[in-house]
Amino acid sequence: MKIRYKKKQVKLNLIMGIFWLIYGIVLVVFNEDMNWFDYGWFVFSGIYLIIYFYQKKEKYLTLENGFIKQNWPFGKKMNLNEIKRIRHFAGDYILKSDNKELTINIQLIDEESLLELKTELKKLNAEWN
Repeated sequence: MKIRYKKKQVKLNLIMGIFWLIYGIVLVVFNEDMNWFDYGWFVFSGIYLIIYFYQKKEKYLTLENGFIKQNWPFGKKMNLNEIKRIRHFAGDYILKSDNKELTINIQLIDEESLLELKTELKKLNAEWN
């Protein structure tokens, strides 16, 4: 099961990427005194566009084969059977096992996917606080 990002979050990254790209182009076209720093706007644009395409392709979380995994380059992975406690605090779900902790930011999750996530987490034999 894939847990998607909110569409608003993904669109925001696209809008910011396009904005910084247009800003960089305007600076290059209309500015006679170009500084190396002025080309940094293209870097900002590239970063936002890369994040947009990554979030569009990869979802926020994956639940499969008895594991929950955050889908970002240094995301954590946790066995669902090892989860002892689930805590809802400040817009996050904090999943705890004996030796690991995984924090899920539920404000980034699409509403339908959040319901699916809650359903799957309720099935676990874990203590909720």
